Amino acid sequence: MPVDFTAIDFETANSHPSSACAVGLVRVREGRVVDRAEWLIRPPAAHAEFLPFNIKIHGITAEMVTEAPEWAAQLVELRDFIGDDVAVAHNASFDMGVIRAACAETVTPTPRLRYLCSVQVSRKTYEIPSHRLPLAAAAAGFGEFAHHNALADAEACAAIVSDAARRHEAADLAQLAKKTGLRIQQLKAIPLKL
Repeated sequence: MPVDFTAIDFETANSHPSSACAVGLVRVREGRVVDRAEWLIRPPAAHAEFLPFNIKIHGITAEMVTEAPEWAAQLVELRDFIGDDVAVAHNASFDMGVIRAACAETVTPTPRLRYLCSVQVSRKTYEIPSHRLPLAAAAAGFGEFAHHNALADAEACAAIVSDAARRHEAADLAQLAKKTGLRIQQLKAIPLKL
């Protein structure tokens, strides 16, 4: 199936959505991964605290991001990697919320991304007890992976959407959304309080 998209996953330093500390990106062409990228991000000063709970989940510490680019500095690379693709994320409201909040926090223009949620795709595709990323990925035939590593999570997300497209015989993401009763969303900026 000629399914093209970019899967994305963020990890955060704390519970504030603007505290992105890592991103993983996976470009898919014709249902196959053709490119990968990942990098650390230094969260904005107002939300730069790394909570023990988050560190335990992803293993990223404040020391690891001291030399990493800040949100605004890495946004061009992020946008360039995604290009005109639809972005796909597992629980996309979280990942798109990170982009919206980080852009609002840094007064950076929010990219006009179109996106689709692989949790919703999973719910319309697999009969499994939970649609958490490891279980949905396993249902898609994607084996063990380093859950909460941004790149590994993006790859698992890509596997779910590629497998779902095959199962639903969808020629592209728009057709997959239609066949599963979903719709491709548009990322909108958080209104700035001036």
